[in-house]
Amino acid sequence: MLDLRWPIGLMFTLIGALLVIYGAATGANTEMYQHSLGKNINLIWGVVLLIFGVLMLLGAIRGKKTPPSA
Repeated sequence: MLDLRWPIGLMFTLIGALLVIYGAATGANTEMYQHSLGKNINLIWGVVLLIFGVLMLLGAIRGKKTPPSA
């Protein structure tokens, strides 16, 4: 049976990593973040999504080690 934490964790980790990379690359561009009160939203939400994705993957790994109870 497929554990849904694997695809969810992979998706959020991948999207989070892309946002972190994009936010870090465009961090010096102050005009781009003028609409968000000067905050690097891409970097902030990238870190949030990355943490969530890693937690899902860790939960999937941890859940795999315990045998299912019948």
